[in-house]
Amino acid sequence: MESVRFVGMDVHKDSIQMAVLSDQRHGAEIEFERQVASDPGAVKKVLRRVCREHRVVAGYEAGCMGYHLQRSLQSSGVECVVIAPSSIARAPGDRVKTDRRDAVGIARLLRNGEGQQVHVPTPGDEAVRDYLRCRDDLRQELRRYRQRLQQCLIRHGYVYRGGRNWTQSYWRWLGELQFSEEVLSETVQIYYRRIQELEEKLSLMAERIQQLASSAPYAEPVARLRCFRGIDYLTALALVCEVGDFRRFATAPEFMGFLGMVPSERTSGSRRWQGGITKTGNGHLRRLLVEAAWHYRRSYAPSKALTARRAGMPEAVTAHAARAERRLARKFGRITVLHRKRPQVAVTALARELAGFIWAVMVGRLEPKGAV
Repeated sequence: MESVRFVGMDVHKDSIQMAVLSDQRHGAEIEFERQVASDPGAVKKVLRRVCREHRVVAGYEAGCMGYHLQRSLQSSGVECVVIAPSSIARAPGDRVKTDRRDAVGIARLLRNGEGQQVHVPTPGDEAVRDYLRCRDDLRQELRRYRQRLQQCLIRHGYVYRGGRNWTQSYWRWLGELQFSEEVLSETVQIYYRRIQELEEKLSLMAERIQQLASSAPYAEPVARLRCFRGIDYLTALALVCEVGDFRRFATAPEFMGFLGMVPSERTSGSRRWQGGITKTGNGHLRRLLVEAAWHYRRSYAPSKALTARRAGMPEAVTAHAARAERRLARKFGRITVLHRKRPQVAVTALARELAGFIWAVMVGRLEPKGAV
């Protein structure tokens, strides 16, 4: 049989600690250890010298270094995986953590067939994903600057009482304000210009996101997802780029677990306790789906925009999306009225079930027409 060498790597910005383990569990376990420069070429050079007559299985922990090393090794014929940090067990009594021990631990995980592998996106998907996350960062920054401007005005006694903030009438009110102190006027202008700049950037990014979502290879899966109420270009494109291949999840509950939407549980003996959702998965997608789930609190006729999004789509897909609306609206009423839960709790449950409907439409597991 072909012998295998398992290579664990602890990857940092400036260095990579490598540890090579044989497939034999007796004798000298660690065959080779070395720290090399953080460069895929240096890693390949070591692997060619040490493992020239063996099949190599390499791996490292997912983190800020991304997937560049994995792609480079894969392109040169070396099998390389990226391991989820949450699947690397830490003993409670283990108080020593070094790069060497981490590299050896990853190599042992590879040899034992343990450790959950992270899905490695394509370079295109990763670039679009970072663009969407950049947009989310700017949106949060805009919210913070709005709060700072509003609190600054309130501290000095300027309170808007004409309705909702950040409307056209609010901006007119803000432009008509007269400040007794010149430095206060300068402060407000700084906040005001920054808010306008962020709003313009977000507007341009929204147009760019629509262009990306309408181009290959995203147009077809995005069109399917836009058949759901509350899901448009932004959420649909984020789902496609963050998840990649939906078929890597065998069942809908697995996809829900990836999003961190399944209930936490502590069961011991005859006692069983279930708490809030685990929140251990993709937080960006989880937030987007919760925002979309607020549209399912009641069932009503499709809007003109939703009808236009569904035009030309397969009947099975539109029927599946309509079935999701009816089911989730009934579930929201059951949770809030019969079980007297807060709307936030009910919407989280709707988001979990919406994830199941999304998984089904993306893998082609559509229920027969007329099913509930």
